[in-house]
Amino acid sequence: MNNNTTPNNGDKDNRGPGNRQSILMFLVLMLAAFLVFGFLQRTFTEATTREISYDEFLTMLEEGEVAKVEDTYNTWRITPKEQPFGENGIELTYYTGKMDDPDLLSLMREQGVEIDPYIPDTTSSMIYQLASILLPILLMVLALNYVMRRMGGGGMMGVGKSKAKVYIEKETGVTFKDVAGEEEAKESLVEVVDFLHNPDKYVEIGAKLPKGALLVGPPGTGKTLLAKAVAGEAHVPFFSLAGSDFVEMFVGVGASRVRDLFEEAKKNAPCIIFIDEIDAIGKSRDSRLGGNDEREQTLNQLLAEMDGFDSNKACIVLAATNRPEILDQALLRPGRFDRRIIVERPDLKGRVEILKVHSKHVKMDETVDLEALGLATSGAVGADLANMINEAAILAVKNGRKAICQKDLFEAMEVVLMGKEKKDRILSTEERKIVSYHEVGHALVSALQKDAEPVQKITIVPRTMGALGYVLQTPEEEKYLLSKKEIEARLVVCLGGRAAEEIVFDTVTTGASNDIEQATRLARAMVTQYGMSEKFGLIGLETRESMYLNNGTVLNCSDQTATDVDSEVMRILRESYDEAKRLLLENRTCLDKIAEFLIEKESITGKEFMEIFRKVKEGQEEYHQEELIFAE
Repeated sequence: MNNNTTPNNGDKDNRGPGNRQSILMFLVLMLAAFLVFGFLQRTFTEATTREISYDEFLTMLEEGEVAKVEDTYNTWRITPKEQPFGENGIELTYYTGKMDDPDLLSLMREQGVEIDPYIPDTTSSMIYQLASILLPILLMVLALNYVMRRMGGGGMMGVGKSKAKVYIEKETGVTFKDVAGEEEAKESLVEVVDFLHNPDKYVEIGAKLPKGALLVGPPGTGKTLLAKAVAGEAHVPFFSLAGSDFVEMFVGVGASRVRDLFEEAKKNAPCIIFIDEIDAIGKSRDSRLGGNDEREQTLNQLLAEMDGFDSNKACIVLAATNRPEILDQALLRPGRFDRRIIVERPDLKGRVEILKVHSKHVKMDETVDLEALGLATSGAVGADLANMINEAAILAVKNGRKAICQKDLFEAMEVVLMGKEKKDRILSTEERKIVSYHEVGHALVSALQKDAEPVQKITIVPRTMGALGYVLQTPEEEKYLLSKKEIEARLVVCLGGRAAEEIVFDTVTTGASNDIEQATRLARAMVTQYGMSEKFGLIGLETRESMYLNNGTVLNCSDQTATDVDSEVMRILRESYDEAKRLLLENRTCLDKIAEFLIEKESITGKEFMEIFRKVKEGQEEYHQEELIFAE
C-alpha cells in the first residue's frame, strides 16, 4: 500500500458536527437579528405616529389645523400646523385610512392644505426591501467577525486557522550551546536533529523517523528552550504554540486548527511542531464525570493527525508538560510520542554550567565563585539561576559598581529565594530578641550535630515573603540520598527555633509555623514513604500525585492506619523537639552570646558564628579544667 494515500476519516468525522453546530448557531443569531430589527422598527413607528379616525381628520380640515396631507397609497399621513409631541418628547404625525370621498380634495384646496400625491417608485421600494433584509445580516456578520477577532481567531474566515508562531531557519536564535545543565536531554535530542538533517539514511536502512518526543519536567527547567534549540540546530521551520491556543468557545474550532497546523507543517517539511503545555488538550478522556466535547474533539483530531504522518516526511512533534500523569494513554503510546525526555532539576555541575551560560555577557570581578553559588542553590532550576544573575547585575548597578561581585550574587540569591528586605517593617526590642534567639537556636543545633549542614548566614532582617529572619545553610557537597540520621538531624534543626523560644522566654510564638510545617512533612515522609519507622517498617502508605508541580501525596491506607501514622509522626516530632531542647540547655552560654551579637549586627556570616561558638566552647573547657584542678 502506498503510504502517501493514508485515509483521513478522522477529519471527516470531526468536521461534520463542528460545522453543523456552527451553522446552526449562525442561523439562530440571524433570526435573533431579524426579530430585534423588526421590534426596533415597530417601536420607532409607534413612537412617531398616531392613528386617528376619519371624522377627526375631517374636523381638523374644517377647523384649519392641517398643514400637509401625504398620500401613502393605503393611508393619509397628516401633518398638523401646530406639531404635537409624544410622551418621549418626539414630534408626532397622524395617519388615517383612505375612503371614497369625492369632496375631500375640494375641502383640502379650500383650507390651503399642501397635498403630496402618491408616486409609485418600484426601484426605491425594492432597495428598501433588500436593505431591510441585508442590513441586519451585514451587521450580524460584522459583529461576529469582531468577536472572533477579539478571541484571536482571525475573523470569520480565520476562526479555524492555526495560531502557531512560525520561526524559519535560525530565527529561534537558540542552539544547544545556549542550553546547559541538561546533557542527557540534549543527547536524546541530537538524534532528532540528525533525523531532520539526514532522513534518507534512516529510511534506507528501514528505520522509521520518530513521530514525536515529550519533554517532561518541573517548571523552569528549560523544556521550551530545548525545543527551540532543536529547531536552531536543525535549521528547519519551527511551529510554536501552546495547548490552550487550540481551544475556543465554538465546538469544532480546536479540531479545525489542528488540521490547519498539520497541513501547514506538511507543506514545510522537514519541520518541527512544538506544543507547549500539551496537558491543556491532552487530558485523559473520562466519561464518568462528564467531559469537554471541544477538548476531546481537539485531542481526537491530534491523535488522528499524528497517525496520518507520512513516514517519508520529517515532521516531528515536540511537546512539553509538567503533568504527564494526567495525559491520555492514547497520546503517550509509541507511534505518537515515541520518546519521553526527562528534563530534571540540574545537579551541582549543571547549575554551575547554567550560571556560566547566563553570566556570559555580564561583567564580573575576580571575587566571583560560581561553584559556591551553585552549591548554595541546591534544587534551583534554570529560570531561578538566570533570575539570580540578572538580580545581581541590578544590585551591582544600584550600589554603583561596574562589575558583579560575590556579595551581589549571594544577595541576589536571597532576593530570589526569600524576597527583598522589608526596611519599613520595624520590630520592637522584644520581638527582635525573640527572633534572634529563634534563629540562633536553629544555627546552634545545626553546629552541635554531626550530620547537619553547616551554617552560611544568620539574619533577623525581615523579608517580603514573610520571613522575620532565617538561617542559610549550605551543604558541603551535592547529595542525592539522605540517611536516616541526616533526616533526624534536619528535624532537630527545624524545631531548634521553637525550643530556644521556650527555654529563654518560657513561652512560644507563631514564628515557628513554617518550621513545624516542614518538620511534619519530613517526619510523615519517613513513616509513609521512606520506611524509616520502627512501628510500620517497610510499607508504602502514600503515593505521589504530581511529582513535578506541588509534589503532593495521597494516603492509600485505612482510617485506622492513618490515625496510627499521625501518632507515629507526633512521636518522632516530640523526640526531635526534646533533643533540640537538650542541646540548647547544655549550651545556653553559647546561645546567649551569639544571640546578643546577632541583635547588635542584625546579620552575621557563618564564619563569625563559628568563631563565637568556638571561643565560648574553649572558655567553657578551660573553666571546667580549672574546676577539676581546684577539686583535686
